Amino acid sequence: MKLNANVALTLVLLTLMFGAGLVSAAWGFALGRQALRGITQPDVRPTSKLVGRDKNKPLRREEVMILKEEDILKRVKGRIEGKDKADDAPANKDRNKALSDGASSDSDSKTAIAQPGFPVVGRDQDVSLEVDTVQKQGGSLLLNVKMRNEGKQNVRFLYSFLNITDQRGRALSATAEGLPEELPPASGPFSGTVSVPMSLLDGADKLSMTLTDYPEQKLQLKLSSIPITR
Repeated sequence: MKLNANVALTLVLLTLMFGAGLVSAAWGFALGRQALRGITQPDVRPTSKLVGRDKNKPLRREEVMILKEEDILKRVKGRIEGKDKADDAPANKDRNKALSDGASSDSDSKTAIAQPGFPVVGRDQDVSLEVDTVQKQGGSLLLNVKMRNEGKQNVRFLYSFLNITDQRGRALSATAEGLPEELPPASGPFSGTVSVPMSLLDGADKLSMTLTDYPEQKLQLKLSSIPITR
């Protein structure tokens, strides 16, 4: 009796598993068919090209044209020359654009130097630091800076020593970009920018800037009363 119960239970389980498999297969087939609804196979039958053809016109085979080697070389040479000309055109365009941009930047710098209160220059020994213009860009105040070394020795700078304060003596965080780490003798000017977040300039009208060389720290370049343009 115990054996018969085990056999019956096994048969029931096998039947349930078989039924579950059939249900899963049918469900998957239905889902796949629904997902592929509206998608058809492209017509690749050769006879389909004959539909709509004029029956009075005879069928003709595509003719194979054999080109001469000289003609192939001429075509390749012509394409290469045409490509070179096409490549030269953008290069000339970029070159002209760069020249025009340089001319416009020069004219802008000349206009910027004419702003009242500029340039602000600080000098120590044979090294000078000057601020030519101040302008707002995005959320920052940009100070356009130039540096010169008219001495006979190299001068190195570490711009983490750059110190900027407002007229009330509050220290402001600043970021220097484009300025050289080392000034060769009898060289310059070297241009760059110093940016200060506008959020730190609340109530400030003028700035002061100090910079020393590294590591000797013998130079003290100081600029004061730098107007703020808002």
